[in-house]
Amino acid sequence: MKTEWKLFGIVSLFLAIAGVVYGLWTAGADGRVEWIGTVALALSFLLTAMCGGFFWFVSRRIDPRPEDRPDAEVSDGAGEVGFFSPGSYWPFGLALAATVAGLGLVFWQWWLIATGMIAVIFGACGLLFEYYSGTRRTAEH
Repeated sequence: MKTEWKLFGIVSLFLAIAGVVYGLWTAGADGRVEWIGTVALALSFLLTAMCGGFFWFVSRRIDPRPEDRPDAEVSDGAGEVGFFSPGSYWPFGLALAATVAGLGLVFWQWWLIATGMIAVIFGACGLLFEYYSGTRRTAEH
């Protein structure tokens, strides 16, 4: 996690400097700042700073990973990475629901936004609880 928070810190620093320079540059002689780009750069800075802060917070609480140690070998990172569902349809349904909500935003149709957001919540719950109910329920010991 050390590499990640440093990377996000560098990007955050760049965005902060670019936002200040952009704001001053667009102000020009008449003193009117172009607010859309300035706000976009400020929000991008806040987003990357938030991600970098999270990675910094996590990196202090876990042991160094092989990616973070200069003396690590490639074989140190071998082993199980995690569990990934082999055949789930929930990601497709979640993407479809997000598409419906996005189309509602594009055409500014409240009923479509509401339908899409309800479907997103339903799809996220289905994806989250996939292995706790139904035919894929894991056996309890």
